[in-house]
Amino acid sequence: MKHHRLDEMTKGWFVGDFAPAALRSPDVEVGVKHYTAGDREGEHLHRVATELTLIVSGSVVMCGRSWGPGDIVTVEPGEATAFEAITDCVTVVVKLPSVMGDKYPTAAAAE
Repeated sequence: MKHHRLDEMTKGWFVGDFAPAALRSPDVEVGVKHYTAGDREGEHLHRVATELTLIVSGSVVMCGRSWGPGDIVTVEPGEATAFEAITDCVTVVVKLPSVMGDKYPTAAAAE
């Protein structure tokens, strides 16, 4: 048996091809992300990976729409999205495969 704590991980990411990780894998990344109302991430895309975001609690805006608890947003390679926490929220993010550097800001992120 092994034991890890989420607060030992980087920004909630605990599975993936990086360190620290509870499980190191090039196949998938998994993270539990905690946000405060108003937190934002600029518009970006992944060229290789598909990213699924489950909204566990709270309200967010992704892909120009509002989402709430139970919604799962799938962003395919080449699709751009920004992220905004409308309320305090918790998400679970699954990205596959785990490709370091596969995050590209779009022109809208510079605005």
